[in-house]
Amino acid sequence: MNILRILSEGPMNVNELSDKIGIPFSTAAVNVKRLEESELISTEIVPGRGSQKVNSKRYDRIIINLAEKEVPEENTIKFEMPIGEFVNSEIEPTCGLLSDTGIIHSQDEARSFFEPERKEAQLLWFKSGSVEYHFPNRIPYGSGVEDINFSVELCSEAPYFKLDWPSDITCWINGLEVGTWTSPGDFGGERGFLTPSWWGTNNTQYGLLKNWNINHTGSYIDGVKISDLTIDELKLLEKPYISFKLGVKKNADNVGGMNLFGSRFGNYEQDILMTIRHSKNK
Repeated sequence: MNILRILSEGPMNVNELSDKIGIPFSTAAVNVKRLEESELISTEIVPGRGSQKVNSKRYDRIIINLAEKEVPEENTIKFEMPIGEFVNSEIEPTCGLLSDTGIIHSQDEARSFFEPERKEAQLLWFKSGSVEYHFPNRIPYGSGVEDINFSVELCSEAPYFKLDWPSDITCWINGLEVGTWTSPGDFGGERGFLTPSWWGTNNTQYGLLKNWNINHTGSYIDGVKISDLTIDELKLLEKPYISFKLGVKKNADNVGGMNLFGSRFGNYEQDILMTIRHSKNK
């Protein structure tokens, strides 16, 4: 990693790298060889006093996925909902939707949220209001539900972007308020790992991955308890769908808007992920 960082300054030979890092020439040479074999750096012969090998880095950013491929657990239901598949929206400008290729309909126009093309959205934003999703209810009849979790990437909504821009973002499930998370800001200035190159870094680029979880002991955000609302109060088996709504109340302490990211925008390759754990049929 140190070699790659140093090569960001420009091409260098092994002698220069060993001096910069403060390691023996032989150690630097071994590491350079490994980086060459991994195709993370390139090496060329440059004429000088004799010929010398000069090394250059090939990439500005490397993403390493350390998670192993998930094996579906018994009695676990997972469903990923595209962010454009909301069934209702009540929002106020500033607002808009983007696909991974461009703007959908018009910016700062609430009517855009009812255009058919909204289903292609990979980023949506609004100042206040909410968007609601209906997830299919696949809980087996007669089962007991242990917990439900919703995972989403989101942040505040400021003009362009602003790191210090708090916003109170609330989650509702089946019409019941689960809890509110205060987003610290609207993140930009540095491109999100998945954000398309045509969307300038002066705009919102990525969010934070947040998890709302409800079980028999209460409701949690990222493992921190926020209310006493329990899984039984959601009455998940009484409807053919599960309602999930996110929004910013007009009377919130911090009305800083909301950005919601899809699987091809931001830093996380996922849409809205619902996970339900249930017991065996009674």
